[in-house]
Amino acid sequence: MDRRRALKTSTVLLAAAPIAGCTGRLTTFTTWQQARQGVLELLFKPQVVQGNAWSLSQVLQHLAQSIEFSMQGYPVLKGAWFRSTAGSAAFSVFNARGQMSHDLAEPIPGAPALDASQTLALAVNRLLAAMDAFAQFNGTLRPHFAYGELTKPQYERAHLMHLANHWTQFHAKTATA
Repeated sequence: MDRRRALKTSTVLLAAAPIAGCTGRLTTFTTWQQARQGVLELLFKPQVVQGNAWSLSQVLQHLAQSIEFSMQGYPVLKGAWFRSTAGSAAFSVFNARGQMSHDLAEPIPGAPALDASQTLALAVNRLLAAMDAFAQFNGTLRPHFAYGELTKPQYERAHLMHLANHWTQFHAKTATA
């Protein structure tokens, strides 16, 4: 069984290898500043989250956690073997495509629970503060819980793709009669 898993992983890695150095074009947020602007606009153009039990505030808390953990360290890491094979290959594929896809309702392993009562304004401010801290951060970034070691440009790109992936579930709030 382990041999079969190793063969599958090797196939994924070999398939991703030719594109690992590529960087597909980001579409939703192409720059950190553009992403910051998108987050800020949520205060003026509130959205509803579809296809997820999380509120908009909780999604923004989740995004803030991800950025904060890249600097502080994730509470729980997948095994080193996973991070250096399947996780690294997944990041390479996402990077080449310029977009990420993941379970949008899955919390970060070991992360504190998202606060359902937190206001949108507090969640926006937390995410913006995390983004600003990341932009100014000059220390050693911590391994991603699934992708492993990433450089600052790779982490920035991962965060932009993560934000954009969650943005796909946001829809304009409609007035109710």
